[in-house]
Amino acid sequence: MTRHARNCTAGAVYTYHEKKKDAANSGFGTTSRRIGKDSVKSFDCCSLTLQPCRNPVITKDGYLFDKEAILTYIISKKNEYSRKMKEYEKQMKQDEEEDAAKANAELQKKLDKFISTEKNIVSNKAVTLNGNGAFVVRFSLFSQPFLLFVSRPPAEQPSTSGAISNVSLGKRKELPSFWVPSQTPAAKVSRIEKPDSKIYCPVSNKPLKAKDLIEVKFTLVKDPADKKSLIAKENRYMCAVTHDILSNSVPCAVLKPTGDVVTIECIEKIIKKDMIHPLTNEKLSESDIIPLQRGGTGFATTNEKLEAKEQKPCLQV
Repeated sequence: MTRHARNCTAGAVYTYHEKKKDAANSGFGTTSRRIGKDSVKSFDCCSLTLQPCRNPVITKDGYLFDKEAILTYIISKKNEYSRKMKEYEKQMKQDEEEDAAKANAELQKKLDKFISTEKNIVSNKAVTLNGNGAFVVRFSLFSQPFLLFVSRPPAEQPSTSGAISNVSLGKRKELPSFWVPSQTPAAKVSRIEKPDSKIYCPVSNKPLKAKDLIEVKFTLVKDPADKKSLIAKENRYMCAVTHDILSNSVPCAVLKPTGDVVTIECIEKIIKKDMIHPLTNEKLSESDIIPLQRGGTGFATTNEKLEAKEQKPCLQV
């Protein structure tokens, strides 16, 4: 195979690197770029405020929250439920009043019909049409025959006013306003569904209760030479048992009885042998070990595929 110069363009294959270089220079194609660590939530940050937790608590599913933030969220959801419940109860009360009004109207209609039937003193009524175009009504009243002539009403003539507006003759109030959504003929009264009294986790969308929150106890890294503040430190916490440095790349778990944070490696190699808490010698179960969910981005799942694609217009050859 012969050697080629650096700028040789006589190759028969359009290589990947050439394609990527041309895409970057021309602005066409797809540009893939790895997102930096600043876009990834740290393992010790609240899932709501995205800031380091002052009083960390964890749910049964392993999501970390600041106690103040999650309690504020729960209270706001309870207030929202109370407001929606009042609106729902008001709607139900209106429905009951409408049903009662309809029942009373039906009862009054039946009563009026009964009264009109009982008070009818006219009997043997007969209606005929004479030669002059008038109606002749023959009936008996208290056994005495009576004759009543009623002139025939003239036939309705078509309107010659020439009005073509559909809001004339007092029809303005009857016709709906087609430019108002709530007044259109197809518009229906929106119904309020009964609100759900459960409060759901803002991350996992599973039922959440304040009493189920577990306090978390992080073990600080003891370094006398490091005079930085806690937030400025890159390595802030360590495993409570092995003293390994904790970070997003280190899978961690919380021991439910004490809230201590340890690494998954410590659990696999030390704790799961006897299922005894290494600090308190307390008996543990599988439910007492809660894996700590690590932070992710808005583009991909946590620590699985931290990539985002920017679509550009593509030239078709």
